[in-house]
Amino acid sequence: MQLKNFSWFRLQDHLKNFSFVLPAILIFCIFYIYPFFDIFRLSFHEWNGITPSMKYVGLQNLQELMKDEVWWQAMGHAAYITFIALTFQNVLAFALALACDREIRMKRFYRVVFFIPPVLSEVVVGLIWQWILYAGVQDGQHIGLLNYWLTKTGLPQLVHNWLSDPKTALTCIAIVHSWKGFGWGFIMLLAGLQTIDRQLYEAARVDGAGSWKLFTNVTLPMMVPVMLVVVILTVLGSMQVFVLVLSMVGQGLGYHTEVPVTRILSAMTGTNRFGYACAMGINFGVILIMVSVAFKWLSNRMKQA
Repeated sequence: MQLKNFSWFRLQDHLKNFSFVLPAILIFCIFYIYPFFDIFRLSFHEWNGITPSMKYVGLQNLQELMKDEVWWQAMGHAAYITFIALTFQNVLAFALALACDREIRMKRFYRVVFFIPPVLSEVVVGLIWQWILYAGVQDGQHIGLLNYWLTKTGLPQLVHNWLSDPKTALTCIAIVHSWKGFGWGFIMLLAGLQTIDRQLYEAARVDGAGSWKLFTNVTLPMMVPVMLVVVILTVLGSMQVFVLVLSMVGQGLGYHTEVPVTRILSAMTGTNRFGYACAMGINFGVILIMVSVAFKWLSNRMKQA
């Protein structure tokens, strides 16, 4: 009898504990698990998103996607933005983290200032930079802040239609994206630098190591795990850039600034091909998962080494 009561009390405890996480599980299943399987199902159909009838086409959407040059061009644009972020953004974040990790004046103020861009709305950032890079002229003067500054400083030959020229628009978007996102990497890298035991530096200095030796033999090896996490987050965030593109150039330049998410949006709203858009989403998700797994494997190999 006591054993039965004990089992019943244990079951009650388990049910009570499960009730606390049940709302989170339901939300996760409704808004994440179900949409994923529904998107996977829709990728095998041709559907306009309005009528209840769907036409089963099997792998036809995926086969068409493999030959879609615009889609792969959009992937190339996202890869270009990611490359700029991995170089310019993370190098800048690491350099500023190294500076703020040292005993410099007003370093707490700098930490706050450097973290302001990431917390700003992407729409606000995009509209502000659109105004800065604007190439319009009113009453004989440039309205855009950058072109106005170039004119006033005696460099009118550098005045350019930054966001209207297909040759420079994507680079401008990549630089603005890096400027907005470097604060996240800065905070993570700074936290990693502060976890390094200062006695390692003191021991290296006793052995006669200079600043460069300290950086290459102490700082970099200890920062490898943090840097890999920052790289993975940078790749995933840059490949999915979307709001910044729409707020800066919209879809006015067509394929020249197309990225995967805007391409998916175009398939849904432009041609009403929801099934094809779902196939794009599945393809894009698989690519991101493969990239994440590759970096995870690289991280494990570097930790073992």
